[in-house]
Amino acid sequence: MSLPTRVCQTCGRRFTWRKKWARDWEQVRYCSRSCQRHQPDDVDRQIEQQILHLLNTRNPSGSICPSEVARQMDPDDWRNWMERVRQAARRLVARGQVVILQKGCVVDPSDCRGPIRIARSQGPITRST
Repeated sequence: MSLPTRVCQTCGRRFTWRKKWARDWEQVRYCSRSCQRHQPDDVDRQIEQQILHLLNTRNPSGSICPSEVARQMDPDDWRNWMERVRQAARRLVARGQVVILQKGCVVDPSDCRGPIRIARSQGPITRST
């Protein structure tokens, strides 16, 4: 039996139905209390816009590294911005605006670990396994 899934509105990761959510599954928007406390704010929306802006400056098949966005947010302390940039990229994937790549292949943003690239979504998405 396959359980229903959702995409967290904060971190952009896919999460699966849990028994404790049985009565209010339709209202569940976040995968954890931490994500519920740290909902996307204006800075997160600015990061999303920066990702899209950088992609628009590249050729149509080009991609960007999340560190490029993080360095634009704070050149001196960019490493602390990396997780927020990755979360923003996952939210954009959930909206169908971008895809996340590893070794040139589209991957599921909820499952990928390690270095990634962000590229424009170009039509139907075929995910690698």
